[in-house]
Amino acid sequence: MKQLDTRTKLLTQSPFSLMIELSIPAVLGMVVVGLYNMMDSIFVGQMVGAAQMGAISVSYPFTLINAGSAAMIGVGSASVLSRAIGKKDKDTVKKIMGNLVAMIAILSLIYTIVGTIFTRPLLLLAGAKGDLLNYAERYLRIIFTGSLFVNFFQSANMVIRGEGQLKKAMSIISSGAILNILLDPIFIMVLKPFGLGMEAAAYATVFSQFVQAIITWWYFKNKSVYVKIEKIKVDSSLMPQILSVGISALLMQVLTLVQQTVIFRVASSYGGETAQILLGAALRFWNFAFVPLWGISQGFQPAAGTNFGAKDYNRVKKLTYTFITAATVLSLLFFIPVELFPEKVLSMFITTPGVAASGTTNFRIMFSTYILQGSFIIAVTLFQSIGKAKKATWLVLLRQIILFIPLAILLPKVSGMGICGVWLAIALTDAILVVITATMTTTEFRHFPKNSICKQ
Repeated sequence: MKQLDTRTKLLTQSPFSLMIELSIPAVLGMVVVGLYNMMDSIFVGQMVGAAQMGAISVSYPFTLINAGSAAMIGVGSASVLSRAIGKKDKDTVKKIMGNLVAMIAILSLIYTIVGTIFTRPLLLLAGAKGDLLNYAERYLRIIFTGSLFVNFFQSANMVIRGEGQLKKAMSIISSGAILNILLDPIFIMVLKPFGLGMEAAAYATVFSQFVQAIITWWYFKNKSVYVKIEKIKVDSSLMPQILSVGISALLMQVLTLVQQTVIFRVASSYGGETAQILLGAALRFWNFAFVPLWGISQGFQPAAGTNFGAKDYNRVKKLTYTFITAATVLSLLFFIPVELFPEKVLSMFITTPGVAASGTTNFRIMFSTYILQGSFIIAVTLFQSIGKAKKATWLVLLRQIILFIPLAILLPKVSGMGICGVWLAIALTDAILVVITATMTTTEFRHFPKNSICKQ
């Protein structure tokens, strides 16, 4: 059986070769997705204007409201699924997709209504003003109309990854992402003469998300052999397990919204619109640079969850160390260009003469601890995969709120650092967090049972 083959591979293949096989399609798929998120900013920045690009950057954190709900249901469902595969629990596997569809439909309806009504107040919280506020409001209202599409395909794609079908997941999610990259410049060229250049990027995104949702639905109805969309209803027996794990994924997304809202608001106080544009460009690249690391973590999730479900605890440890090493090596692909050529990276988003050059030192500071983030992302995924929801949640809270917000508020006031303190707060938060992450992971491993149970 195909599922048994996948399960056996997850339980027996060498950690390094399994990491390569699972991570490459996951990383490629996530890079394409991250690329199309970043390409909105690049196309608008190059073809429309810097202020419109800044508006998209200010809007981006609020799109994480949708991503948060998709992550909560998707990560939670994938965690339950992979552990059920390890235990050979077929009844649980059958309930996964029907529950997912019902929950996503409910949450998406709420987000669409609330998001479109309160778009402007939300952006005001982020410190958006003047033209930046008006542009962002127009862009974000369109994005919120696609809530159902993006939530469904993203959460369902996590289930495909949870069963170990990383290549299928990559092909499905990449199709819409590539479509969006192709449609962005076409829509902008067609609609820009009507004063809708920035809105064109939003229309291209929503249409692409619709296509991805249709492909994903078709896959689960017609192609997937083991995980089907059957009876669509909220399953009370699954929800506690899904939500306990998924809440950390939700917080990761939603608290990024809080974190980046604070960044833009403090930047507005110390450097005005120019500081917001610079930070907007830097954060767009920063968010994209994290995408391949999330890709590796998604390759890690089914391996860790399935082996934990099968009670092979020693193998879970080996897989964790292997995936952390791979994520750290991969991070060099982004760390080195930023540290060597920061102005060129910022210039991908900013064409106004002199603006990109003025942010190079701070950009280097912000990115100085990025190379350490592989351990944090794999640790969060480990705790999600083995059902240790509280530990994953604490790591997220520490990174997004407990450590960062005090630093972002206080550092600009220290020795007159001003806007430099905002950039430094990002780097310092992640440096402290890496130490905490390593401590929590090693402590968890010490509490694993010493003897693995033989796999069946």
